[in-house]
Amino acid sequence: MIVKEYKNKIALKGMDVDGIKEWCQNHKIPLFRANQIYQWLYRHGVDSANDMNNLSKDLRDKINDEAILSMLTVEKIDKSSKESTQKILFKTIDDKLIEAVSMVDQDRHTICISSQIGCNVNCDFCATGKMGLIRNLLTGEIIDQAIAIRNLVKNPITNVVYMGMGEPFLNYNRVIKSAGILHSPEGFGLGAKRITISTSGIVPKIEQFIEEKHRYKLAISLNATEDATREKIMPLNRKWPIKDIIKSASQFSARKNHDVMFEYVLLKGINDTTEDAIRLAKLVQGIDCKINVIPYNETNGEYQRPDENIIENFLKTLKANQKGFRILVRWSKGEDIDAACGQLAVKNQ
Repeated sequence: MIVKEYKNKIALKGMDVDGIKEWCQNHKIPLFRANQIYQWLYRHGVDSANDMNNLSKDLRDKINDEAILSMLTVEKIDKSSKESTQKILFKTIDDKLIEAVSMVDQDRHTICISSQIGCNVNCDFCATGKMGLIRNLLTGEIIDQAIAIRNLVKNPITNVVYMGMGEPFLNYNRVIKSAGILHSPEGFGLGAKRITISTSGIVPKIEQFIEEKHRYKLAISLNATEDATREKIMPLNRKWPIKDIIKSASQFSARKNHDVMFEYVLLKGINDTTEDAIRLAKLVQGIDCKINVIPYNETNGEYQRPDENIIENFLKTLKANQKGFRILVRWSKGEDIDAACGQLAVKNQ
C-alpha cells in the first residue's frame, strides 16, 4: 500500500494549504511560501519546482529533492469516433492503473475522475466492481487526473464528477480534500455546484457529508425501487436499504439549494417495468431532487439495456407520476471506447 512517502520523498501534491504550511514550518521556510507553492501545484499544475519562478533557487532545489510533485503518468488515450470524449489511462508511482474520462459538449467540459483503484462495493452490473479493490487513491492522484486532462484538452474544465473508478465515500477524507482543491480560488476555482460526488449509498458518510455542510452536489445511485432487487444488483443494500437511502437524501435536500440527484440505471428485465417507474416516483415524492435515468451501457456481462420501447414507456410513466422532481435522461458518452457510465475497468490489472 502506497503511503504519503515514496522513496524517502513526501507527496507534496495533494496537500492543502495547511499541510504545505506544516511542511514549510518543519523546514524553517517562511509560511507565506505555502500559498505560492499551493498555487503553483494546482492553479498552474506544474510538476517541477524549477517552474516556480517566484521561489528562491534553494527552495526550488529543496522541493525537487524532498517532494513528489507528479503522482501519475499518462499511459494511453482513447478517443471516441462519435463525440468529443476521451478516456485517459494513468499509471501511478507504484505501477497501478486507473482511468478518467473527459467529455466536451459545446461549452461544457465535464471530467469524470476516479477515487479508488478498483472498487469493493461490487455492484453486479458495473465493470469496475469486477476488479475488486486494490487501494484508495491519494489526494494527489485524484487531483493529478484533473491537472492532466486540463493540460490535454484545450476546453476549460467546467464540471467535475466523482463517478469514475471506485466508491468516493469509501475514500471520504481524500475525496473531500481534493474537492476543496478543485473549489479553491487558488486551486482550480470551480464553483461548489460544479463538483458532484456520487455514492452508491454509504449512509454514514452521507450523514457526515450533511453534518459537515459541504456545498458540493450529491448523487446517489438508487437503481431499484424495492430491496430485493437492489440487493441483487447492489449487495450493500443489505446494510443500507432503500428506506435509509431515502431518509439521508431527504435530510440532504432539506438544506436550501441542495437538491439531490438520484441515478437510476435501467437494466433489461430487472428494474424497467411500469410498476418500477410508479414506485420510483412515490419513493422520491417530497424530496427536492432530480432523477437521472441512465439506459445501461453493456459490459459483456449478464445485463442488457432495455429495448427502446421499454425505455420510452418507463420515462412516460415516470413523467405521468411526476410530482415536484425533475427528470433527466443520460445517454452516456464514450461507449465505443468503454468510457461510458459503469464501463470503467482496467482490464489488464
